[in-house]
Amino acid sequence: MRKPVRATGVAGLLLVLFVVVAGSVMGSGVAAAHSRILSSNPADGAAVAVAPAAVEITFNEPLQSEFATASVVGPDRHFWHAGDPAVKGKVLSVPLRPLGPVGVYQVNFRVTSADGHPVTGQRTFRLTVAGTGTPGEAVDESSAGGSPVWPFLVGAALILLVAAGVIAWFTRGGAGGKARRS
Repeated sequence: MRKPVRATGVAGLLLVLFVVVAGSVMGSGVAAAHSRILSSNPADGAAVAVAPAAVEITFNEPLQSEFATASVVGPDRHFWHAGDPAVKGKVLSVPLRPLGPVGVYQVNFRVTSADGHPVTGQRTFRLTVAGTGTPGEAVDESSAGGSPVWPFLVGAALILLVAAGVIAWFTRGGAGGKARRS
């Protein structure tokens, strides 16, 4: 005959489960094993008088060429990249059209590191002398927010619900779901 599970045991199990889930969600933002930026041209935050033909970002390890995305957004909220990004070994390259207004240009990127994990980031540079270039399309502000957090929160909530169901199943006496009589 099986002993009933004590409330303190269930509470302890729930606490351990909460700590594991919270730790995995909170710790997922930084992972030292993934690719990281070594340098960029122009350098992050640099002031340039003449626009480069391309922006290059160099990582500490080779990147996978599949799924690489990058865009360059000017101070006028228009795109200034000219075509698709290219990956050669450790370098992500984004071709630029001739730049226009003075101000900060944001280089937004997402690449896949050698271990298969996505790496997302942003670099900036400031154009100090206006160019004569023509901008691309305007940025759609509704899609410029990055990855949403809600899928991760829903997943964590589902894991907790399943765990609570499993605990309830075990504390009610097993597969029959009937409470045991003493």
